[in-house]
Formats: sequence, C-alpha cells, structure tokens
Amino acid sequence: MSKSRELLAALVGFDTTSRESNLQLIEFVRDYLAQLDVPCELIYNAERSKANLFATLGPADRPGIVLSGHTDVVPVDGQPWSVPPFELSEHDGKLFGRGTADMKGYIACVLAAVPGLLAASLTIPVHIALSYDEEVGCLGVRSLLAELEQRPVKPLLCIIGEPTELKPVLGHKGKLAMRCDVHGAACHSAYAPQGVNAIEYAAELIGELGRIGTTLRAVDLHDPRFDPPFTTVQTGVITGGKALNIVPADCRFDFEVRALPAHDPLEVAQRLQQYAKDQVLPRMQAVNPDSDIRFSALSAYPGLVTDEKSQAARLIAQFCGSEEFTTVAFGTEGGLFDAIGIPTVVCGPGSMDQGHKPDEFVSVEQLEACDAMLRRMIEALRTGLHR
Repeated sequence: MSKSRELLAALVGFDTTSRESNLQLIEFVRDYLAQLDVPCELIYNAERSKANLFATLGPADRPGIVLSGHTDVVPVDGQPWSVPPFELSEHDGKLFGRGTADMKGYIACVLAAVPGLLAASLTIPVHIALSYDEEVGCLGVRSLLAELEQRPVKPLLCIIGEPTELKPVLGHKGKLAMRCDVHGAACHSAYAPQGVNAIEYAAELIGELGRIGTTLRAVDLHDPRFDPPFTTVQTGVITGGKALNIVPADCRFDFEVRALPAHDPLEVAQRLQQYAKDQVLPRMQAVNPDSDIRFSALSAYPGLVTDEKSQAARLIAQFCGSEEFTTVAFGTEGGLFDAIGIPTVVCGPGSMDQGHKPDEFVSVEQLEACDAMLRRMIEALRTGLHR
C-alpha cells in the first residue's frame, strides 16, 4: 500500500476545507493522471475557484463503473489536534490527518489503482469522479452530474467511497436544511406588549417543529433498515436580540430534516410554513403589520435506497466479497447519482466515527483492505462481471 500512503500524504497536505479552493488538489490529480496518459475533464464553478474532475479509463462508449469521492473537508478550527491536521502522521497503525477517513483515503486508493486498471486493458470503463463542496450541501457534484446526464451511456454502478469500514451500504437518509427569519417590532422592554418579540414567536415555531418531529416517530412510519428508524427534525442554530431591555425585532433559526428515502422532507417545511401563516403571523401583524416570517432553503440532497437484488448490489458484493448490506445515518452524494439513473452504493475505508473529529485517522489495515477491494474489482473487470 506504499503508493496509496504516498498519495494520501499528498492529498492531506492540501487544505481543502470547504471555504477554501480545491484547485491545488485537483491540479495535482490532473497532473498525476496526465503522467499515466489518462486525460480528464475539469468542471469549474462560476468563479473558477473550485472544480470537479472526471476521468475515464477504458472505452467511453459503454456502461462502466464510477469511483466517486469529494475533495473538500470540514474545518479544524477550535479542535484540539495533537498532530498537524494537514500533514500525514502515522502512529500505531493509524494514519492521522484531516480527511484521512472522510474521504481522501479512498481517493488515494483509487488513484493508486490507476496503473493496475490501465494494465488490465479494460473492455468495461472505469470513471474517476471528484467533486467539491460536498460537506456544505453536496453542491459541487451537481454540475458534474448535469454533464453526465446529457451523455448517451449511463454507468452500471457508482461507488461513493465514504467511510463505511468497507461494508457495502445501500441506503441513507435524505436531508433538507432550512432557515427561518422572524421579523417583529422592537420597543423598550418596559412596554413589551407594544412590540413584537421575534424570539418568542420563533420559539413557538421551534416548538411546533418539535411536535411535527414527534408525529414522524409513529411506528407505522418506521423503516427498520435505518438508525434511527424514522425521519428526524432538529433546530441547530438560533440567533436574535440586541439587549435584555429591548424587545427583539429579529430572530433567525436554522433547522434540518433527515428524511427516510420514502419520505419527502419538504412536507415538514410545508407543515411549519402553514402553521406560521395560520397561527403565528396573524397575531404578530395584529400588533405591527410590518411583521413577517420568511423561510429559505439552505441545502438539500435526496436519500438513497438501492435494491438488494439489483445489479449494483451484486457488483459491490462481488468486489467486497460480502452480501451483508447495511445503511448509514449520514448523507452522501449517492442519492444525486441515483436520481439521474446511475445505480449507487456507498463503500469506503475508515469509519465516520473518526470523521469530522480532531486527530481524524484511517487505519493502515483499512487502507490495505480498500486496495484489495479495488484489485478484486480489476480482476472482475478482467474476467467478467456478475450481471
């Protein structure tokens, strides 16, 4: 696994926190592939400060396999790291650094497999897809998928390499993130009834959101494949107020819905919006007609549920050597691939238990196991896929 480790060290060395550019990493991968005579496409954002990368090994005129990963990582700000976060460190069989688990370890293994893929004289193509801004709402991959959707040949399978300890994952929940801005009217707190307290009305909305969440826990709405087995709702951020003796004119809160694949998270937002319109806003405007409640979407991605009997499931089982399929609580770009007709599974080295934390790591054993999985994939491509 020396090549995978070498490439991981290079990838970790690029600070690709979502707020930063990922171009240095993308250009490194482009140059690495160019040295192996593998051309690639870069799909930039509007500012040309970030890019997706897409490369094809083998014939492009027939269905193949997409190996997909995101290049951005979460911030290290305020986390008590004991090792440099953007420098690979090894201790006790573990490789430390931001993104080692989520998910540069997988990308390193994929890149290390390129010489073997080329030597296999592929008759079924393998595509490498790298995206940006996954951690802030699966944003970058959408322009890449818009390009792929226009192409006449759809891949057989996409493997999203999020950390699952290399257990094949066929499902995850979808997500909707929303913002609510409550605008009331300020006044001196001694005359509070003359004002419209935005924090108190926001609290009413948050309480209703909690009640909606409780209804989603009904047993008949459960899907036992997921943990927790129901759609969840939570408020994660709230801001408002200037001083204790001023009735606050403004309050903002952000909430999210983590929805089972069979549930539409927009239904939760619509129920809350209807409650705001019917029950809360009239009381606010009775005091001050300029009062308002506004909702805006922050991000969203669909859930994923791939049939255990599908070709995609059979292929990942062939590569992993396991038919013990599972689901995960976190979201991925997989639902977006699936939505344009590319069957998708999630399977990668490491554990999300280490992701997003200080001293994030992937074990050497997991990296070696990922290399082995990709070798099995190459062998399957050489000898014939189980359809």
